[in-house]
Amino acid sequence: MPVNRSKSEKNDAATKQLRRDPYEVLGVSKNSTDQEIKSAYRKMALKYHPDKNANDPEAADMFKEVTFSYNILSDPDKRRQYDTAGFEAVESDSQELELDLSSLGTVNTMFAALFSKLGVPIKTSVSTTVLEEALNGNVNIRPLSLGQPVSRKVEKQSAHFYSVAITEEEARDGLVCRVQSSDKSKFKLLYFDREENDGLSLALQEDCAKTGKVTSAGMYFLGFPVYRLDQTVNSVAAAKDPDTAFFKRLDGFQPCEITELKAGMHVFAVYGDNFFKSVSYTIEALCAARFTTEKENLRDVEAQILSKRVELSKFETEYREVLAQFTEMTSRYAQEMQAIDDLLKEWNEIHASYTTAPPMTRSSSRNRNKGIPKEANEDSKMRETVETREKRPSVRDRTKKKKWFNIHLKVDKRKPC
Repeated sequence: MPVNRSKSEKNDAATKQLRRDPYEVLGVSKNSTDQEIKSAYRKMALKYHPDKNANDPEAADMFKEVTFSYNILSDPDKRRQYDTAGFEAVESDSQELELDLSSLGTVNTMFAALFSKLGVPIKTSVSTTVLEEALNGNVNIRPLSLGQPVSRKVEKQSAHFYSVAITEEEARDGLVCRVQSSDKSKFKLLYFDREENDGLSLALQEDCAKTGKVTSAGMYFLGFPVYRLDQTVNSVAAAKDPDTAFFKRLDGFQPCEITELKAGMHVFAVYGDNFFKSVSYTIEALCAARFTTEKENLRDVEAQILSKRVELSKFETEYREVLAQFTEMTSRYAQEMQAIDDLLKEWNEIHASYTTAPPMTRSSSRNRNKGIPKEANEDSKMRETVETREKRPSVRDRTKKKKWFNIHLKVDKRKPC
């Protein structure tokens, strides 16, 4: 018998059948690097963004398809699952979308700020206005000298651009760019590639992270793979299951797309990612020549973190097995404890039935008379009164006895001693 499906279910099924290959949507090959995929996505997202195509439903659908495809290919696990078994292996419902705050209304921005303050992970993207101005070369770029920090204030959903020039020797030694602000600030550090038309296309972005009393973000180009930790990868798991959050804590530890910079001019930017207010910050670019020890320590620590991530994967399997046994033993422990308590209670009650005497009841005239009819009770009182009078000596008898006792005493007093 055929199953009747609702209209929405039929539309969902039709949508799944019409899904295109994510590689085809982004115009990249299956061997493309993460950087190539990211660059292709940003160009297409900028082209089909709703802000630029307000009355074009086809552009809106294309924007959704581009975003959906990128959410699959940008995640190493989901990309591997898709390459292995297609869309069926990808949990599309759990994909995290990036929000462009500049495209949201005031009310929606307030809701996003509220959810972010409550701890709900919300990824934000750079404003399309900023990206479009950079791509067209319509941005003001200030020079930033190595080793000379600059402090400024950037408005929300706006960006300050800086150019850093490095020599061949400085390129070999490595370059570090860092930004710091107060602990309540939210910003992004951006790196741009130069296009043929002198425009700038976004190549890297680093979200700020709170460390102690400051919020900071940094990019390290040291000639070897440098890793970054994406905190949002684990935030949803942490809210659902602390154990899962622990074992997936290092899943967001991924290598940066660019490991070194060539000699020449390089452009960085600080983007104000706060919901409502501006960001005061300090940016500094440094040559890593004098940080030889730090570079070696960084490589060593990152190697240990990667090794620990492999160990965690194995440890999780062992932990889950032991946890299941522990849960079973704990449940049995509670059942056995309850059974023992019930048996001892029954045993004590049986002993008490032998050793405890029944309570003694004391009867009184009031209790004895209780339940006797009123008339019979009155008759009984009358009989008691008569008997009492009969037994009590009369006044005359008492007088005689008294007189006799007095006479007897007088007679005795008259006798000579």
